[in-house]
Amino acid sequence: MYSAERSMARHEVREVEQRQTRDTLRDPPLSPDIEDLVIIYNRVPKTASTSFTNIAYDLCAKNHFHVLHINTTKNNPVMSLQDQMRFVRNVTSWREMKPGFYHGHVAYLDFTKFGVKGKPVYINIVRDPIERLVSYYYFLRFGDDYRPGLRRRKQGDKKTFDECVSSGGSDCAPEKLWLQIPFFCGHYSECWNVGSRWALEQAKLNLVNEYLLVGLTEELEDFIMLLEAALPRFFTGATQLYRTGKKSHLRKTSEKKPPSKESIAKLQQSNIWKMENEFYEFALEQFQFVRAHSVREKDGDLYLLAQNFFYEKIYPKVN
Repeated sequence: MYSAERSMARHEVREVEQRQTRDTLRDPPLSPDIEDLVIIYNRVPKTASTSFTNIAYDLCAKNHFHVLHINTTKNNPVMSLQDQMRFVRNVTSWREMKPGFYHGHVAYLDFTKFGVKGKPVYINIVRDPIERLVSYYYFLRFGDDYRPGLRRRKQGDKKTFDECVSSGGSDCAPEKLWLQIPFFCGHYSECWNVGSRWALEQAKLNLVNEYLLVGLTEELEDFIMLLEAALPRFFTGATQLYRTGKKSHLRKTSEKKPPSKESIAKLQQSNIWKMENEFYEFALEQFQFVRAHSVREKDGDLYLLAQNFFYEKIYPKVN
């Protein structure tokens, strides 16, 4: 599938010639709006969120922005109404923390409802729903190589994911797949009603209308490359940093065993999987669309396109 995506980028995006020589190109000075920019990454668990966030931590001093972790009690992704008000007020008025990169396991929050000026830029990453659930299942039991000494909630349970599925266990039930949709749907009661078609459609609308970019765990490098192009104020140097393969940018769940075809087939029979997978496929198609119109391929590598628009017929004429 990956080679097909590369091919799509090659065929759908026409190579453009540089209209100006490099020494005539000048970046405009940073505007106050850029310096007030806030990014919110409402990270979905087990989607490579720690790997990506660590890049922001490594870049913040060099690129002069602030990184803040949103730590909610018991990792509850839904805030109380009063906490929503506090959070919106903090994000919009905390000038000492601007420009800022906020990250945490919280559901999407619509800032326009609170009567404030200025909205944050939302980004996120999604993952194949079954792969995400398998990773989370083993993470609860064995942890990962990021903090290997930390005791996890299900530590000591040696049952494999396949054994859980075959016995009808609760930790691998289809209901546990219902996570990426409500994270994008937000702070509405219907978002958290498992299997809600309304929640799925709302999540899709938010993805295309409220998120600058939603990447894929399976395509993390391309996601980072596009972010660096779109938001250089924050992500200059991010692609190279990711490619160096430093340990701080990697996090692998320990003792993870791939699920059997039988386990996958059983989960795929549920309407919950079908809806979560529909959302994932929707996000995948949108990401491929953005990438196909932002890059070209040469010798097997992707390169960002140069600016492909300019201004002309500017009136009135200036002497």
